[in-house]
Amino acid sequence: MTAQVDVELYGELQKFGAADVSACFSCGTCTASCPLVTEDATFPRRMIRYAQVGLRDKLLSSKELWTCYACGECSETCPTQAEPSEFMAAARRYAIGSYDRTGLARTMYTRPVLGTAIAVFLAAFFAIFMAAGHGGQATGSLDLFGFVPEDLVHTTGIVVMVIVALAGLAGIVTMARQIGRAEGVGWRTVVGSRAAVGRSLGALWEAIGVESLGQRRYREDCDADKAAGDADQAAVPIYRRRWLLHAVTMWGFLGLLGATILDYGLALAGIKATGTPVPIWYPVRLLGTLAGLMLVYGTSVLILDRFRRANRSVAHSTPADWTLLALLWITGGTGFALEVALYLPGAPAWGYWVFLFHVAVAMELVLLAPFMKLAHVLYRPVALFFYALARTPELPDRQGGTR
Repeated sequence: MTAQVDVELYGELQKFGAADVSACFSCGTCTASCPLVTEDATFPRRMIRYAQVGLRDKLLSSKELWTCYACGECSETCPTQAEPSEFMAAARRYAIGSYDRTGLARTMYTRPVLGTAIAVFLAAFFAIFMAAGHGGQATGSLDLFGFVPEDLVHTTGIVVMVIVALAGLAGIVTMARQIGRAEGVGWRTVVGSRAAVGRSLGALWEAIGVESLGQRRYREDCDADKAAGDADQAAVPIYRRRWLLHAVTMWGFLGLLGATILDYGLALAGIKATGTPVPIWYPVRLLGTLAGLMLVYGTSVLILDRFRRANRSVAHSTPADWTLLALLWITGGTGFALEVALYLPGAPAWGYWVFLFHVAVAMELVLLAPFMKLAHVLYRPVALFFYALARTPELPDRQGGTR
């Protein structure tokens, strides 16, 4: 099959923040220095070459694009300072914009002023929309859903989740089809037989449980913080290592999302009214508190590191990076402020407005998930699934072939 050449590809990638890789002469130093490279994985060298010669489909159908954790080793060793690490980050942003059919992701990445305006507008819209139907402020105890009707919050949340699910699924299907064609993986390979299903389930666990949630390769192979640069510099403490900051931020976000869904489920079952104070050891409350602590800690250190440009991986920041970190921090911070307000004597009036702001930002964060940097939560596991599947040998069938 003849590859289609896109002469506009290199210019398009630069709009998404790619460094000028025209200085790259494919010496292979970046590949040699990358701790994640294997016999069949030659990034970032191959990705850069795809961009230079305009092989758009090859770039978008590469599972290797998403296995990079942006440690910055390749940029550190590049003899021509072509910034391959920054190129890989921009290529992932370009991929997110390409998988999204609405054009919103492209706008968020390539037009930062408009993207910021969209983010502010969405937060204001959700806040005004829910404030328009607000009730009175109880003074005996904080009655959050007396102030903003519970049905309004839940209905809006369900609509947002449906939109996100549809947008995310469309992007995942597009990506999976492209990688599947490039890898020669079809439905028969994935679910065509009992052995195929077993291989696929194993690859799925590897992608989601071991790599995405467990951060195995990030911890073991890509933890440059163990050496921390100069020979006379002490290794970075475990609580400041990049893999851990990335992990606790992700776990915190997912934990808060899970606690919110569980709280709503308990309300539907008539076990607990949504938004009412319960002891700190109450399972859902404990989950939310621990998840909130992880989210606030992770995002706070990540924001500080970006301000200080503390390491190679955060030497360059885009508006999309700051937008995501700001939304995550505000969601976690206002959640803790609400928890304090719920347990204070009386009903502090500021608690009601913090609740309104918290819900508006949380809705916006979830709604924008498929269209901003958080989308790698959706796309990275798909690429890791194909990566794990490629490393799992097919079992011989009874006729001597494979199945």
